[in-house]
Amino acid sequence: MSRLRWVTAGESHGPELTAVLEGIPAGLRLLASDVNEDLARRQRGYGRGGRMKIETDAVLFAGGVRNGETLGSPIALTVKNRDYANWTTRMAPEPLAEEPEPVTRPRPGHADLAGGLKYNRKDLRDVLERASARETAARVAVGGVCKALLRSIGIDVFAHVVSIGDVIATAHESIELQALRASARSSDLACADANAEAKMREAIHAAAHAGDTLGGVFEVIATGVMPGLGSHVMWDRKLDGRLAQALMSIQAIKGVEIGLGFGAAGVRGSQVHDAIFYDEQRHQFSRPTNRAGGLEGGITNGEPVVVRGAMKPIATLKKALASVDVRSKQAYEAAHERSDICAVAAASVVGEAMVAVVLADAVLEKFAGDSLTELIRNVEGYNKQLMEY
Repeated sequence: MSRLRWVTAGESHGPELTAVLEGIPAGLRLLASDVNEDLARRQRGYGRGGRMKIETDAVLFAGGVRNGETLGSPIALTVKNRDYANWTTRMAPEPLAEEPEPVTRPRPGHADLAGGLKYNRKDLRDVLERASARETAARVAVGGVCKALLRSIGIDVFAHVVSIGDVIATAHESIELQALRASARSSDLACADANAEAKMREAIHAAAHAGDTLGGVFEVIATGVMPGLGSHVMWDRKLDGRLAQALMSIQAIKGVEIGLGFGAAGVRGSQVHDAIFYDEQRHQFSRPTNRAGGLEGGITNGEPVVVRGAMKPIATLKKALASVDVRSKQAYEAAHERSDICAVAAASVVGEAMVAVVLADAVLEKFAGDSLTELIRNVEGYNKQLMEY
């Protein structure tokens, strides 16, 4: 059974975002700065909207952490919404003195209409506030804790942008992983290809002037992952399925692939599967390629885990698409909320967080441990077993 449980709560323009994370062992060194760095990265990126100029996201540990260490109890995390001060007459939890102007013109591609129909809400703000990607700030906070846990056993998770619109980066294909990580972290668009990044900025600028938006693809890589996480024995324990679900749950993600992914469908098996060798000196199996993306049969195989997410263009357009008012049933242009032109770089940070959450869950599933000391001891014992295999 999975050891991690977590939920998020809060609306885009509500007072705050909240997350509760249960299952992190006691004794993990954890500071707000471990999480705030990722929260800041999520806010950056060329093409982001005006909201990011208002918010300065920072986490508050409201439970589960004392004196810079986890206690083994549920960790409560909150991220304040500074913009709430401008929305108290529309988003306060108490009964409002006057009914705020409702949102009645759903945006194609957003949750507005589907959510309104499902929950019988005639003011679509009741749907869009929670459906907003602002919710991912809470996920990034949870992911920051999970990344700290993974680092304690030698696993690192990072992401980079592969494409935006029709601009595709290629430089990442020929550089080693640590250099790729560093280049992506220093880029405003999380792209390790400087030439492609410049073209991506031009594409975003052109889309903004046209009142349009752009999507793209990001890649998440986890290094130091031991073989044996996940399982082949049941559908819901396969780690590739868990990773795919986690990435697909991110707002605007419409496709996920692992390793060679969809490319594997168009070539022969000899060009897809990774040959196996054994390193006598290091006492471990190795692969000259990693087209499987570090997963075979739903189980990690010891190579880096490589997962990509495809993000559709953001659904809020200044050049609005046709829509219908849910109250009058008259044809109108869709409502426009303040939004981004492109948020692929931000989505890559969220993808990073979600992969970290799934891997942390898989680690705790296999190795357990109420304290970090116990977890590390269990991991070390397993690594010894691998050396003796």
